[in-house]
Amino acid sequence: MDLWQSAAVVTGAASGLGAETARFLAEAGAKVSLIDIDAIRLEGVAREIDGLAIPCDMSDSDAAEAAFKQAREANGAARVLVHCVGRGHSQKILTDGEPMSLDSFRQLVEVNLMSTFNMMRLAAADMARLDTQAQGERGVIISTASVAAYEGQSGDTAYSASKGGVVSMILPAARELGPLGIRVVGIAPGLFGTPTLFKMERNLDSRLARSIPFPHRFGDPSEFAMLVKHVIKNVMINGTVLRLDGGFHH
Repeated sequence: MDLWQSAAVVTGAASGLGAETARFLAEAGAKVSLIDIDAIRLEGVAREIDGLAIPCDMSDSDAAEAAFKQAREANGAARVLVHCVGRGHSQKILTDGEPMSLDSFRQLVEVNLMSTFNMMRLAAADMARLDTQAQGERGVIISTASVAAYEGQSGDTAYSASKGGVVSMILPAARELGPLGIRVVGIAPGLFGTPTLFKMERNLDSRLARSIPFPHRFGDPSEFAMLVKHVIKNVMINGTVLRLDGGFHH
C-alpha cells in the first residue's frame, strides 16, 4: 500500500509503540490521526509530526466511535489503522487467599480486547467504501497482541486472556474482510521498553534482557514501527500474527 497522503489512525499514540508508529507513518507521508487518553503527551507527539491529536478513553466505546468520526472528518476515511492501545498489570487470581476482583479482569478485557474489536469494525466500515489501490487493496488493520497471549506468566491470567482474544480475531477477520480488499494483521511484541512493560514487570533487571536469545536487550519501539511499515507495504502479509520478540520464550 502507498502511504503517501493516505489517512492513517494510530491509537495509543501518546507514547511507546503507538507514538513511534505515528512518527514512522507521518515520515512516509501519511495523514496521521493520533488517539490516546493522555492528552498532554498526545498533543506533544501530534505537534512533532503535524498530526491530529484526539484525546479519548478507548475503553469508552461511544467516545472511541466519536474519535474515529473526528479523524474521518479531518483526514478522510483511513486506509490504515494501527491499534496500539493496551493496558497491563500483573495480578494473581488469589492473593492471600482472596480472589482477584472481577472488575480488574473486566478492565483489561475492555481496554485490550473490546477496544481492538471496536476500532476494527469502525475502520472496516470506512475502508470498505474506499476506492481500491493497486492489487485491489482498500486498507489494512494492524492490531497489537503480545507474546503473553501464548506464554503468559503467573499473574498474567487477565492480561493473557485479553491478548489471546486479539490473536484469535485476526484470521477470521482477515477471511471475512479479504474479499473487500482489507487485510488484517496482528503483531505480538515481546519485551519492549514501554510503560506497559515497566508497569507489569516491577523487578526489571539485566537478567531478563539476557534471557532473550538475540539481541540481549529489550525491544525498541522503532523496531515495532518498522514492522508496521513493512506490513503496510507488503500485501502478502495477511491473516497472521507476527511475533516480534528476539526469540524470547519465557
